[in-house]
Amino acid sequence: MCGVFGIIFQKERSDLGQILLEAAKRLTYRGYDSVGVATVSKDGSCELRKDVGTVEEVNAKYKFHELSGFKGIAQLRWATFGVPMQKNAQPHYDCDKDMVGAHNGNIVNTIELKKMFVQEGHTVRGDNDGEMVVHAIEKYYDEFGNMDTAIRKGAEILKGDYACVITRIDDDKMYCVKQGSSLYLGIGDGFVCASSDLPSIIPLTKRIVPLKDGEYVEFTFDRYEIRHIESGEKINRVPQVMDISAEAATKAGYPHFMLKEIYEQPERIHALLEYLKFDTNLMKYVNTLAKSRYTYLVGSGTSYHACVIGSYFFARMASKAVFPCEAGRFLENFGSTLSKEDTIVLVSQSGETKDAINILNACEGKAKILSLVNVVGSTIMMRSSLNIPLCCDLEISVPATKTFMNQILTFYYLAAKMSEESEYMEITKRLPELVKQSLELATSQIEELLQDDIDFSDMYVLGYGITHGLALEGALKIKEVVYNHCEGMYSSEFKHGPLSIVKEGYPIVFVTHDSQARMILSHINEVTCRNGLAIAVTNESSEIESNVHKVIRYPDCHAILPPFLGLPALQLFAYYLAVKMGNDPDLPRNLSKTITVD
Repeated sequence: MCGVFGIIFQKERSDLGQILLEAAKRLTYRGYDSVGVATVSKDGSCELRKDVGTVEEVNAKYKFHELSGFKGIAQLRWATFGVPMQKNAQPHYDCDKDMVGAHNGNIVNTIELKKMFVQEGHTVRGDNDGEMVVHAIEKYYDEFGNMDTAIRKGAEILKGDYACVITRIDDDKMYCVKQGSSLYLGIGDGFVCASSDLPSIIPLTKRIVPLKDGEYVEFTFDRYEIRHIESGEKINRVPQVMDISAEAATKAGYPHFMLKEIYEQPERIHALLEYLKFDTNLMKYVNTLAKSRYTYLVGSGTSYHACVIGSYFFARMASKAVFPCEAGRFLENFGSTLSKEDTIVLVSQSGETKDAINILNACEGKAKILSLVNVVGSTIMMRSSLNIPLCCDLEISVPATKTFMNQILTFYYLAAKMSEESEYMEITKRLPELVKQSLELATSQIEELLQDDIDFSDMYVLGYGITHGLALEGALKIKEVVYNHCEGMYSSEFKHGPLSIVKEGYPIVFVTHDSQARMILSHINEVTCRNGLAIAVTNESSEIESNVHKVIRYPDCHAILPPFLGLPALQLFAYYLAVKMGNDPDLPRNLSKTITVD
Protein backbone atom coordinates (compact mmCIF):
# COMPACT_ATOMS: atom_id res chain seq x y z
CA MET A 1 0.00 0.00 0.00
CA CYS A 2 1.12 3.56 -0.69
CA GLY A 3 -0.48 6.93 -0.15
CA VAL A 4 -0.55 9.74 -2.70
CA PHE A 5 -1.93 13.28 -2.41
CA GLY A 6 -2.06 16.12 -4.93
CA ILE A 7 -3.46 19.65 -4.62
CA ILE A 8 -3.70 22.77 -6.80
CA PHE A 9 -4.45 26.40 -5.84
CA GLN A 10 -5.03 29.53 -7.93
CA LYS A 11 -2.06 31.42 -6.55
CA GLU A 12 1.31 30.79 -4.98
CA ARG A 13 1.12 29.53 -1.41
CA SER A 14 4.00 30.00 0.99
CA ASP A 15 2.49 27.23 3.13
CA LEU A 16 2.13 24.65 0.32
CA GLY A 17 4.89 22.51 1.78
CA GLN A 18 3.21 22.51 5.18
CA ILE A 19 -0.11 21.50 3.60
CA LEU A 20 1.58 18.60 1.79
CA LEU A 21 3.41 17.60 4.96
CA GLU A 22 0.20 17.46 6.99
CA ALA A 23 -1.51 15.43 4.26
CA ALA A 24 1.42 13.01 4.25
CA LYS A 25 1.26 12.62 8.03
CA ARG A 26 -2.40 11.68 7.77
CA LEU A 27 -1.51 8.94 5.27
CA THR A 28 1.36 7.51 7.33
CA TYR A 29 -0.54 4.27 8.00
CA ARG A 30 -0.44 3.54 4.26
CA GLY A 31 3.35 3.45 4.00
CA TYR A 32 6.52 4.26 5.89
CA ASP A 33 9.40 3.00 3.70
CA SER A 34 10.00 6.37 2.10
CA VAL A 35 8.33 9.72 1.51
CA GLY A 36 8.59 12.55 -0.97
CA VAL A 37 7.12 15.92 -1.91
CA ALA A 38 7.12 17.84 -5.21
CA THR A 39 6.03 21.49 -5.50
CA VAL A 40 5.53 23.56 -8.66
CA SER A 41 5.66 27.35 -8.81
CA LYS A 42 4.09 29.78 -11.27
CA ASP A 43 7.51 30.62 -12.71
CA GLY A 44 7.79 27.04 -14.01
CA SER A 45 10.23 25.78 -11.40
CA CYS A 46 9.77 22.48 -9.60
CA GLU A 47 11.27 21.33 -6.30
CA LEU A 48 11.43 17.56 -5.60
CA ARG A 49 12.59 16.29 -2.21
CA LYS A 50 12.39 12.63 -1.18
CA ASP A 51 14.24 9.90 0.68
CA VAL A 52 13.95 6.70 2.67
CA GLY A 53 12.41 7.00 6.13
CA THR A 54 9.29 8.14 7.94
CA VAL A 55 7.58 11.47 7.28
CA GLU A 56 9.15 12.96 10.39
CA GLU A 57 12.64 11.70 9.55
CA VAL A 58 12.64 12.86 5.93
CA ASN A 59 11.02 16.21 6.75
CA ALA A 60 13.68 16.86 9.40
CA LYS A 61 16.31 16.37 6.71
CA TYR A 62 14.69 18.08 3.70
CA LYS A 63 12.36 20.67 5.28
CA PHE A 64 9.18 19.94 3.34
CA HIS A 65 7.38 22.56 5.41
CA GLU A 66 9.51 25.34 3.93
CA LEU A 67 8.44 24.66 0.32
CA SER A 68 6.13 27.00 -1.59
CA GLY A 69 4.23 26.86 -4.88
CA PHE A 70 0.72 26.70 -6.30
CA LYS A 71 0.45 22.93 -6.82
CA GLY A 72 2.16 19.89 -5.38
CA ILE A 73 2.23 16.15 -4.79
CA ALA A 74 3.13 14.13 -1.68
CA GLN A 75 3.65 10.36 -1.57
CA LEU A 76 4.32 7.76 1.11
CA ARG A 77 5.69 4.47 -0.11
CA TRP A 78 5.03 0.90 0.98
CA ALA A 79 7.56 -0.91 -1.23
CA THR A 80 6.41 -3.47 -3.80
CA PHE A 81 8.76 -2.88 -6.74
CA GLY A 82 12.25 -1.62 -6.02
CA VAL A 83 13.89 -1.77 -2.61
CA PRO A 84 13.47 1.24 -0.30
CA MET A 85 16.11 3.74 -1.41
CA GLN A 86 16.08 7.34 -2.55
CA LYS A 87 15.90 6.63 -6.28
CA ASN A 88 12.79 4.49 -5.73
CA ALA A 89 11.06 7.00 -3.45
CA GLN A 90 8.20 8.95 -5.05
CA PRO A 91 7.23 11.34 -6.67
CA HIS A 92 9.19 10.77 -9.90
CA TYR A 93 10.23 13.00 -12.77
CA ASP A 94 9.93 11.99 -16.39
CA CYS A 95 13.05 12.03 -18.62
CA ASP A 96 13.18 15.81 -19.15
CA LYS A 97 11.89 16.82 -15.71
CA ASP A 98 8.93 18.64 -17.21
CA MET A 99 6.43 16.18 -15.69
CA VAL A 100 6.18 14.81 -12.14
CA GLY A 101 3.90 12.20 -10.66
CA ALA A 102 3.34 9.52 -8.03
CA HIS A 103 1.14 6.49 -7.63
CA ASN A 104 -0.48 4.04 -5.24
CA GLY A 105 -0.81 0.35 -6.13
CA ASN A 106 1.10 -2.26 -8.10
CA ILE A 107 2.17 -2.18 -11.75
CA VAL A 108 2.74 -5.91 -12.16
CA ASN A 109 4.57 -5.66 -15.52
CA THR A 110 7.15 -3.21 -14.15
CA ILE A 111 10.16 -5.31 -15.18
CA GLU A 112 8.96 -5.58 -18.78
CA LEU A 113 8.10 -1.86 -18.93
CA LYS A 114 11.49 -0.80 -17.61
CA LYS A 115 13.23 -2.88 -20.30
CA MET A 116 11.03 -1.29 -22.98
CA PHE A 117 11.57 2.27 -21.75
CA VAL A 118 15.34 1.81 -21.53
CA GLN A 119 15.41 0.40 -25.07
CA GLU A 120 13.40 3.41 -26.25
CA GLY A 121 15.94 5.79 -24.71
CA HIS A 122 14.06 6.91 -21.60
CA THR A 123 16.05 8.06 -18.59
CA VAL A 124 14.90 5.48 -16.03
CA ARG A 125 16.44 6.34 -12.68
CA GLY A 126 15.17 3.49 -10.46
CA ASP A 127 13.21 0.25 -10.24
CA ASN A 128 9.98 1.57 -8.78
CA ASP A 129 6.67 0.90 -10.53
CA GLY A 130 5.53 4.47 -9.85
CA GLU A 131 8.30 5.69 -12.16
CA MET A 132 6.92 3.42 -14.89
CA VAL A 133 3.57 5.21 -14.61
CA VAL A 134 5.23 8.56 -15.28
CA HIS A 135 7.25 7.19 -18.23
CA ALA A 136 4.17 5.50 -19.73
CA ILE A 137 2.30 8.82 -19.80
CA GLU A 138 5.41 10.68 -21.00
CA LYS A 139 5.85 8.17 -23.85
CA TYR A 140 2.49 9.04 -25.35
CA TYR A 141 2.61 12.75 -24.52
CA ASP A 142 5.80 12.98 -26.58
CA GLU A 143 4.00 11.19 -29.42
CA PHE A 144 0.65 13.01 -29.35
CA GLY A 145 1.32 16.26 -27.43
CA ASN A 146 -1.87 15.88 -25.43
CA MET A 147 -2.24 14.78 -21.78
CA ASP A 148 -5.70 13.27 -22.26
CA THR A 149 -4.46 10.99 -25.01
CA ALA A 150 -1.25 10.27 -23.10
CA ILE A 151 -3.12 9.13 -20.00
CA ARG A 152 -5.52 6.94 -21.96
CA LYS A 153 -2.77 5.37 -24.09
CA GLY A 154 -0.50 4.98 -21.07
CA ALA A 155 -3.20 3.05 -19.24
CA GLU A 156 -3.21 0.48 -22.04
CA ILE A 157 0.34 -0.64 -21.24
CA LEU A 158 0.16 -0.38 -17.44
CA LYS A 159 -0.94 -3.75 -16.03
CA GLY A 160 -2.16 -3.97 -12.46
CA ASP A 161 -4.26 -2.06 -9.96
CA TYR A 162 -3.16 1.52 -9.30
CA ALA A 163 -4.09 5.16 -8.88
CA CYS A 164 -1.87 8.11 -9.70
CA VAL A 165 -1.57 11.89 -9.57
CA ILE A 166 0.54 13.61 -12.22
CA THR A 167 1.14 17.12 -13.54
CA ARG A 168 3.15 18.95 -16.14
CA ILE A 169 5.44 21.66 -14.81
CA ASP A 170 4.43 24.19 -17.47
CA ASP A 171 0.64 24.34 -17.07
CA ASP A 172 -2.02 25.09 -14.45
CA LYS A 173 -3.63 21.64 -14.41
CA MET A 174 -3.28 18.37 -12.56
CA TYR A 175 -4.48 14.89 -13.49
CA CYS A 176 -5.40 11.78 -11.52
CA VAL A 177 -6.25 8.24 -12.61
CA LYS A 178 -8.15 5.48 -10.80
CA GLN A 179 -7.48 1.97 -12.07
CA GLY A 180 -8.20 -0.45 -9.24
CA SER A 181 -6.70 1.42 -6.25
CA SER A 182 -8.45 3.88 -3.99
CA LEU A 183 -8.69 7.54 -5.05
CA TYR A 184 -10.92 10.45 -4.03
CA LEU A 185 -11.33 14.01 -5.28
CA GLY A 186 -11.83 16.87 -2.80
CA ILE A 187 -13.45 20.18 -3.81
CA GLY A 188 -12.48 23.08 -1.56
CA ASP A 189 -12.72 26.84 -1.46
CA GLY A 190 -10.09 27.90 -3.99
CA PHE A 191 -8.50 24.48 -4.47
CA VAL A 192 -9.07 20.93 -5.72
CA CYS A 193 -7.18 17.95 -4.36
CA ALA A 194 -6.93 14.21 -4.95
CA SER A 195 -5.83 11.52 -2.53
CA SER A 196 -5.60 7.78 -2.00
CA ASP A 197 -7.68 8.10 1.14
CA LEU A 198 -10.03 10.46 2.92
CA PRO A 199 -7.95 11.28 6.03
CA SER A 200 -5.78 13.67 4.02
CA ILE A 201 -8.79 15.40 2.43
CA ILE A 202 -11.34 15.65 5.25
CA PRO A 203 -9.41 18.26 7.31
CA LEU A 204 -9.33 20.48 4.18
CA THR A 205 -12.82 19.92 2.77
CA LYS A 206 -15.74 17.58 3.26
CA ARG A 207 -17.00 18.00 -0.32
CA ILE A 208 -15.87 14.73 -1.88
CA VAL A 209 -16.25 13.34 -5.40
CA PRO A 210 -15.96 9.53 -5.30
CA LEU A 211 -14.21 8.13 -8.36
CA LYS A 212 -14.74 4.77 -10.02
CA ASP A 213 -12.23 2.40 -11.57
CA GLY A 214 -11.52 3.20 -15.20
CA GLU A 215 -11.84 6.97 -14.74
CA TYR A 216 -9.40 9.87 -14.89
CA VAL A 217 -9.77 13.51 -13.93
CA GLU A 218 -8.33 16.76 -15.27
CA PHE A 219 -8.58 19.44 -12.59
CA THR A 220 -7.58 23.01 -11.82
CA PHE A 221 -8.12 25.07 -8.67
CA ASP A 222 -11.79 25.70 -9.50
CA ARG A 223 -13.02 22.94 -11.81
CA TYR A 224 -12.74 19.24 -12.57
CA GLU A 225 -13.61 17.06 -15.53
CA ILE A 226 -14.06 13.29 -15.17
CA ARG A 227 -13.71 11.01 -18.20
CA HIS A 228 -13.84 7.29 -19.00
CA ILE A 229 -10.29 6.17 -19.59
CA GLU A 230 -11.23 3.82 -22.44
CA SER A 231 -13.72 5.97 -24.39
CA GLY A 232 -12.77 9.48 -23.28
CA GLU A 233 -16.45 10.16 -22.64
CA LYS A 234 -17.19 12.91 -20.12
CA ILE A 235 -18.88 11.96 -16.83
CA ASN A 236 -20.98 14.34 -14.74
CA ARG A 237 -20.71 13.73 -11.00
CA VAL A 238 -21.35 16.28 -8.27
CA PRO A 239 -19.57 16.38 -4.91
CA GLN A 240 -21.04 14.73 -1.83
CA VAL A 241 -20.72 16.17 1.66
CA MET A 242 -19.09 13.58 3.94
CA ASP A 243 -19.53 14.39 7.61
CA ILE A 244 -16.88 12.07 9.03
CA SER A 245 -13.77 12.55 11.12
CA ALA A 246 -10.25 12.00 9.81
CA GLU A 247 -9.74 9.09 12.23
CA ALA A 248 -12.89 7.35 11.06
CA ALA A 249 -11.85 7.91 7.45
CA THR A 250 -8.54 6.20 8.11
CA LYS A 251 -10.47 3.08 9.05
CA ALA A 252 -12.86 3.55 6.09
CA GLY A 253 -15.82 3.64 8.46
CA TYR A 254 -14.89 0.44 10.30
CA PRO A 255 -14.56 0.63 14.10
CA HIS A 256 -11.22 -1.19 14.03
CA PHE A 257 -8.46 -1.91 11.54
CA MET A 258 -8.82 -5.64 12.23
CA LEU A 259 -12.38 -5.65 10.89
CA LYS A 260 -11.39 -3.46 7.93
CA GLU A 261 -8.54 -5.82 7.04
CA ILE A 262 -10.76 -8.90 7.35
CA TYR A 263 -13.12 -7.35 4.81
CA GLU A 264 -10.25 -6.37 2.50
CA GLN A 265 -9.41 -10.03 1.90
CA PRO A 266 -11.36 -10.52 -1.36
CA GLU A 267 -9.61 -7.57 -3.03
CA ARG A 268 -6.20 -8.64 -1.69
CA ILE A 269 -6.77 -12.13 -3.10
CA HIS A 270 -7.52 -10.55 -6.46
CA ALA A 271 -4.40 -8.37 -6.26
CA LEU A 272 -2.14 -11.34 -5.49
CA LEU A 273 -3.62 -13.47 -8.26
CA GLU A 274 -3.05 -10.63 -10.72
CA TYR A 275 0.54 -10.25 -9.55
CA LEU A 276 1.28 -13.97 -9.85
CA LYS A 277 0.12 -13.96 -13.48
CA PHE A 278 2.99 -11.62 -14.35
CA ASP A 279 5.65 -12.84 -11.90
CA THR A 280 8.60 -13.72 -14.14
CA ASN A 281 10.27 -15.68 -11.33
CA LEU A 282 7.25 -17.81 -10.46
CA MET A 283 8.28 -20.90 -12.43
CA LYS A 284 11.82 -20.68 -11.03
CA TYR A 285 10.21 -20.83 -7.60
CA VAL A 286 8.01 -23.78 -8.59
CA ASN A 287 10.88 -25.69 -10.19
CA THR A 288 13.11 -25.15 -7.16
CA LEU A 289 10.46 -26.70 -4.93
CA ALA A 290 9.77 -29.54 -7.37
CA LYS A 291 13.45 -30.54 -7.59
CA SER A 292 14.20 -30.19 -3.90
CA ARG A 293 15.13 -33.29 -1.91
CA TYR A 294 13.40 -32.05 1.24
CA THR A 295 11.31 -28.88 1.40
CA TYR A 296 10.59 -27.12 4.70
CA LEU A 297 7.89 -24.48 5.12
CA VAL A 298 8.94 -22.42 8.12
CA GLY A 299 7.17 -19.63 10.01
CA SER A 300 6.12 -18.38 13.44
CA GLY A 301 2.61 -18.02 14.83
CA THR A 302 0.11 -17.30 12.08
CA SER A 303 2.77 -17.85 9.40
CA TYR A 304 3.45 -21.35 10.77
CA HIS A 305 -0.25 -22.17 10.52
CA ALA A 306 -0.13 -21.13 6.86
CA CYS A 307 2.78 -23.54 6.44
CA VAL A 308 0.69 -26.37 7.91
CA ILE A 309 -2.08 -25.71 5.39
CA GLY A 310 0.49 -25.32 2.61
CA SER A 311 1.87 -28.79 3.33
CA TYR A 312 -1.59 -30.26 2.69
CA PHE A 313 -1.91 -28.33 -0.59
CA PHE A 314 1.40 -29.68 -1.91
CA ALA A 315 0.55 -33.24 -0.86
CA ARG A 316 -3.02 -33.24 -2.19
CA MET A 317 -2.52 -31.27 -5.36
CA ALA A 318 1.05 -32.02 -6.43
CA SER A 319 1.90 -35.28 -4.61
CA LYS A 320 4.85 -33.43 -3.09
CA ALA A 321 5.80 -34.04 0.53
CA VAL A 322 6.85 -30.84 2.31
CA PHE A 323 7.42 -30.36 6.01
CA PRO A 324 5.98 -27.47 8.05
CA CYS A 325 7.97 -26.36 11.08
CA GLU A 326 7.90 -23.55 13.64
CA ALA A 327 10.79 -21.16 13.01
CA GLY A 328 11.99 -21.32 16.60
CA ARG A 329 12.19 -25.13 16.47
CA PHE A 330 13.69 -25.58 13.03
CA LEU A 331 17.41 -25.36 13.78
CA GLU A 332 17.22 -27.68 16.76
CA ASN A 333 15.12 -30.21 14.87
CA PHE A 334 16.49 -30.07 11.31
CA GLY A 335 19.55 -27.81 11.27
CA SER A 336 22.09 -30.65 11.30
CA THR A 337 20.32 -32.61 8.53
CA LEU A 338 20.41 -30.02 5.72
CA SER A 339 22.08 -30.34 2.34
CA LYS A 340 22.31 -28.09 -0.71
CA GLU A 341 19.60 -30.25 -2.31
CA ASP A 342 17.10 -29.04 0.31
CA THR A 343 14.92 -25.91 0.26
CA ILE A 344 13.71 -23.76 3.13
CA VAL A 345 10.74 -21.44 2.51
CA LEU A 346 10.69 -18.71 5.16
CA VAL A 347 7.22 -17.21 5.69
CA SER A 348 6.86 -13.87 7.47
CA GLN A 349 4.47 -10.93 7.37
CA SER A 350 7.14 -8.39 8.28
CA GLY A 351 10.19 -10.09 6.78
CA GLU A 352 12.01 -9.24 10.02
CA THR A 353 10.92 -12.11 12.31
CA LYS A 354 13.94 -12.88 14.49
CA ASP A 355 13.40 -16.66 14.66
CA ALA A 356 13.35 -16.76 10.85
CA ILE A 357 16.42 -14.52 10.54
CA ASN A 358 18.26 -16.91 12.87
CA ILE A 359 17.62 -19.62 10.27
CA LEU A 360 18.97 -17.34 7.52
CA ASN A 361 22.12 -16.71 9.51
CA ALA A 362 22.67 -20.40 10.21
CA CYS A 363 21.62 -21.93 6.89
CA GLU A 364 22.79 -19.61 4.10
CA GLY A 365 24.97 -21.73 1.83
CA LYS A 366 23.74 -25.00 3.39
CA ALA A 367 20.35 -25.08 1.64
CA LYS A 368 18.35 -23.01 -0.84
CA ILE A 369 16.35 -20.28 0.91
CA LEU A 370 13.13 -18.88 -0.57
CA SER A 371 10.60 -16.64 1.10
CA LEU A 372 7.04 -15.31 1.25
CA VAL A 373 6.89 -11.86 2.88
CA ASN A 374 4.61 -8.84 2.84
CA VAL A 375 7.26 -6.16 3.36
CA VAL A 376 9.37 -5.61 0.25
CA GLY A 377 12.92 -4.64 1.11
CA SER A 378 12.83 -6.52 4.42
CA THR A 379 15.80 -8.58 5.60
CA ILE A 380 14.28 -11.95 4.73
CA MET A 381 13.24 -10.82 1.27
CA MET A 382 16.60 -9.27 0.45
CA ARG A 383 18.57 -12.32 1.55
CA SER A 384 16.37 -14.95 -0.10
CA SER A 385 17.30 -16.28 -3.52
CA LEU A 386 13.66 -16.00 -4.60
CA ASN A 387 10.72 -14.22 -2.97
CA ILE A 388 7.00 -13.84 -3.60
CA PRO A 389 5.44 -10.67 -2.10
CA LEU A 390 2.03 -11.22 -0.50
CA CYS A 391 0.49 -8.06 -2.05
CA CYS A 392 -1.54 -7.34 1.09
CA ASP A 393 -0.68 -3.65 1.42
CA LEU A 394 -0.04 -2.37 4.92
CA GLU A 395 -1.56 -4.52 7.65
CA ILE A 396 -2.01 -2.25 10.67
CA SER A 397 -3.86 -4.39 13.21
CA VAL A 398 -1.47 -6.56 15.23
CA PRO A 399 -3.41 -9.81 14.60
CA ALA A 400 -2.62 -11.02 11.08
CA THR A 401 -5.70 -11.54 8.92
CA LYS A 402 -5.31 -10.71 5.23
CA THR A 403 -1.62 -11.68 5.24
CA PHE A 404 -2.55 -15.18 6.45
CA MET A 405 -5.13 -15.46 3.67
CA ASN A 406 -2.56 -14.57 1.01
CA GLN A 407 0.09 -16.83 2.54
CA ILE A 408 -2.16 -19.85 2.08
CA LEU A 409 -3.20 -18.57 -1.34
CA THR A 410 0.45 -18.40 -2.43
CA PHE A 411 1.05 -21.98 -1.30
CA TYR A 412 -2.11 -23.04 -3.12
CA TYR A 413 -0.98 -21.29 -6.32
CA LEU A 414 2.48 -22.87 -6.19
CA ALA A 415 0.99 -26.32 -5.64
CA ALA A 416 -1.49 -25.75 -8.47
CA LYS A 417 1.37 -24.81 -10.81
CA MET A 418 3.20 -27.96 -9.78
CA SER A 419 0.10 -30.11 -10.26
CA GLU A 420 -0.97 -31.77 -13.50
CA GLU A 421 -4.65 -31.04 -12.74
CA SER A 422 -5.90 -27.87 -14.46
CA GLU A 423 -9.02 -27.62 -12.25
CA TYR A 424 -6.97 -26.29 -9.33
CA MET A 425 -5.94 -23.17 -11.23
CA GLU A 426 -9.45 -22.77 -12.63
CA ILE A 427 -10.84 -22.67 -9.08
CA THR A 428 -8.87 -19.51 -8.26
CA LYS A 429 -11.01 -17.45 -10.66
CA ARG A 430 -13.98 -17.63 -8.27
CA LEU A 431 -12.02 -17.36 -5.04
CA PRO A 432 -12.40 -13.59 -4.39
CA GLU A 433 -16.18 -13.85 -4.81
CA LEU A 434 -16.43 -16.99 -2.66
CA VAL A 435 -14.50 -15.33 0.18
CA LYS A 436 -16.74 -12.29 -0.12
CA GLN A 437 -19.78 -14.57 0.20
CA SER A 438 -18.19 -16.25 3.22
CA LEU A 439 -17.82 -12.88 4.93
CA GLU A 440 -21.42 -11.98 4.22
CA LEU A 441 -22.70 -15.32 5.52
CA ALA A 442 -20.52 -15.36 8.62
CA THR A 443 -21.29 -11.91 9.98
CA SER A 444 -24.94 -12.47 10.92
CA GLN A 445 -24.30 -16.04 12.07
CA ILE A 446 -21.49 -14.96 14.41
CA GLU A 447 -23.55 -12.14 15.87
CA GLU A 448 -26.40 -14.58 16.53
CA LEU A 449 -24.04 -17.15 18.13
CA LEU A 450 -22.63 -14.56 20.53
CA GLN A 451 -26.12 -13.63 21.70
CA ASP A 452 -26.55 -17.15 23.11
CA ASP A 453 -25.63 -17.87 26.71
CA ILE A 454 -22.43 -19.81 25.99
CA ASP A 455 -19.33 -19.64 28.17
CA PHE A 456 -16.35 -19.18 25.80
CA SER A 457 -13.80 -18.60 28.57
CA ASP A 458 -12.19 -21.96 27.74
CA MET A 459 -12.61 -23.86 24.47
CA TYR A 460 -11.04 -25.88 21.67
CA VAL A 461 -11.01 -25.50 17.89
CA LEU A 462 -10.52 -28.82 16.09
CA GLY A 463 -9.70 -29.48 12.44
CA TYR A 464 -9.13 -32.57 10.35
CA GLY A 465 -6.90 -32.97 7.32
CA ILE A 466 -6.75 -29.78 5.33
CA THR A 467 -8.58 -27.81 8.07
CA HIS A 468 -5.98 -28.65 10.73
CA GLY A 469 -3.93 -25.48 10.18
CA LEU A 470 -7.15 -23.45 10.03
CA ALA A 471 -8.12 -24.74 13.49
CA LEU A 472 -4.70 -23.73 14.82
CA GLU A 473 -5.11 -20.23 13.36
CA GLY A 474 -8.67 -19.81 14.64
CA ALA A 475 -7.56 -20.74 18.15
CA LEU A 476 -4.64 -18.31 17.96
CA LYS A 477 -6.89 -15.43 16.92
CA ILE A 478 -9.14 -16.06 19.92
CA LYS A 479 -6.16 -16.12 22.29
CA GLU A 480 -4.65 -12.99 20.72
CA VAL A 481 -7.64 -10.67 20.95
CA VAL A 482 -10.10 -12.24 23.42
CA TYR A 483 -7.45 -13.26 26.01
CA ASN A 484 -9.31 -16.52 26.70
CA HIS A 485 -7.70 -19.93 26.62
CA CYS A 486 -8.39 -21.67 23.34
CA GLU A 487 -6.45 -24.60 21.95
CA GLY A 488 -6.29 -25.68 18.33
CA MET A 489 -5.78 -29.36 17.66
CA TYR A 490 -6.06 -32.16 15.13
CA SER A 491 -9.53 -33.56 15.78
CA SER A 492 -8.59 -37.25 15.94
CA GLU A 493 -5.99 -36.40 18.62
CA PHE A 494 -8.59 -34.89 20.94
CA LYS A 495 -9.62 -38.29 22.34
CA HIS A 496 -6.02 -38.99 23.39
CA GLY A 497 -6.18 -36.98 26.62
CA PRO A 498 -7.89 -33.60 26.12
CA LEU A 499 -11.33 -35.24 25.92
CA SER A 500 -11.22 -35.39 29.73
CA ILE A 501 -11.80 -31.64 29.90
CA VAL A 502 -15.25 -31.88 28.32
CA LYS A 503 -18.21 -31.24 30.61
CA GLU A 504 -21.75 -30.05 30.07
CA GLY A 505 -21.82 -27.00 27.82
CA TYR A 506 -18.06 -26.99 27.13
CA PRO A 507 -17.66 -25.44 23.64
CA ILE A 508 -15.75 -27.26 20.89
CA VAL A 509 -15.59 -25.74 17.39
CA PHE A 510 -15.13 -28.22 14.52
CA VAL A 511 -13.81 -26.64 11.31
CA THR A 512 -14.80 -29.07 8.59
CA HIS A 513 -16.34 -29.82 5.16
CA ASP A 514 -18.99 -32.27 4.04
CA SER A 515 -16.29 -34.39 2.36
CA GLN A 516 -14.95 -35.14 5.86
CA ALA A 517 -18.28 -36.28 7.30
CA ARG A 518 -17.37 -39.98 7.66
CA MET A 519 -14.47 -39.22 9.99
CA ILE A 520 -15.51 -35.95 11.63
CA LEU A 521 -18.89 -37.30 12.79
CA SER A 522 -17.08 -39.75 15.06
CA HIS A 523 -15.04 -36.91 16.57
CA ILE A 524 -18.14 -34.75 17.05
CA ASN A 525 -20.04 -37.49 18.83
CA GLU A 526 -17.11 -38.15 21.17
CA VAL A 527 -17.86 -34.63 22.45
CA THR A 528 -21.66 -34.51 22.30
CA CYS A 529 -22.19 -37.83 24.08
CA ARG A 530 -20.37 -36.26 27.04
CA ASN A 531 -22.68 -33.23 26.95
CA GLY A 532 -20.10 -30.96 25.29
CA LEU A 533 -21.38 -28.16 23.04
CA ALA A 534 -20.40 -28.86 19.41
CA ILE A 535 -20.24 -25.96 16.94
CA ALA A 536 -19.50 -26.68 13.27
CA VAL A 537 -17.95 -24.29 10.76
CA THR A 538 -18.86 -26.07 7.53
CA ASN A 539 -20.44 -25.89 4.12
CA GLU A 540 -24.00 -27.18 3.83
CA SER A 541 -24.10 -30.76 5.18
CA SER A 542 -27.21 -32.33 6.67
CA GLU A 543 -25.08 -35.10 8.19
CA ILE A 544 -22.80 -32.73 10.05
CA GLU A 545 -25.49 -30.20 10.96
CA SER A 546 -27.76 -32.85 12.49
CA ASN A 547 -24.97 -33.91 14.86
CA VAL A 548 -23.97 -30.51 16.29
CA HIS A 549 -25.69 -27.86 18.38
CA LYS A 550 -24.69 -24.76 16.37
CA VAL A 551 -23.63 -24.20 12.76
CA ILE A 552 -21.71 -21.41 11.04
CA ARG A 553 -22.06 -22.10 7.35
CA TYR A 554 -19.79 -21.06 4.47
CA PRO A 555 -20.57 -21.49 0.73
CA ASP A 556 -20.47 -24.90 -0.94
CA CYS A 557 -17.08 -25.46 -2.49
CA HIS A 558 -14.45 -27.92 -3.69
CA ALA A 559 -12.96 -30.01 -0.87
CA ILE A 560 -9.62 -28.18 -1.28
CA LEU A 561 -11.08 -24.74 -0.40
CA PRO A 562 -12.24 -24.90 3.29
CA PRO A 563 -9.09 -23.10 4.54
CA PHE A 564 -10.12 -20.04 2.49
CA LEU A 565 -13.86 -20.10 3.13
CA GLY A 566 -13.85 -21.21 6.78
CA LEU A 567 -11.27 -18.58 7.74
CA PRO A 568 -13.56 -15.49 7.75
CA ALA A 569 -15.92 -17.11 10.27
CA LEU A 570 -13.09 -17.78 12.73
CA GLN A 571 -11.61 -14.30 12.27
CA LEU A 572 -14.98 -12.63 12.80
CA PHE A 573 -15.76 -14.83 15.80
CA ALA A 574 -12.53 -13.73 17.47
CA TYR A 575 -13.10 -10.08 16.52
CA TYR A 576 -16.70 -9.80 17.74
CA LEU A 577 -16.01 -11.76 20.94
CA ALA A 578 -13.07 -9.43 21.69
CA VAL A 579 -15.26 -6.36 21.19
CA LYS A 580 -17.95 -7.90 23.39
CA MET A 581 -15.32 -8.39 26.10
CA GLY A 582 -14.29 -4.71 25.81
CA ASN A 583 -10.88 -5.43 24.28
CA ASP A 584 -9.13 -3.44 21.52
CA PRO A 585 -8.48 -6.07 18.83
CA ASP A 586 -6.05 -3.81 16.97
CA LEU A 587 -3.63 -3.61 19.91
CA PRO A 588 -3.73 -6.82 21.97
CA ARG A 589 -1.86 -6.61 25.24
CA ASN A 590 1.74 -7.87 25.31
CA LEU A 591 1.92 -8.36 21.52
CA SER A 592 3.78 -6.62 18.70
CA LYS A 593 3.25 -6.70 14.95
CA THR A 594 6.89 -7.57 14.29
CA ILE A 595 8.84 -9.85 16.62
CA THR A 596 12.53 -8.97 16.46
CA VAL A 597 13.75 -10.74 19.61
CA ASP A 598 14.62 -14.39 20.26
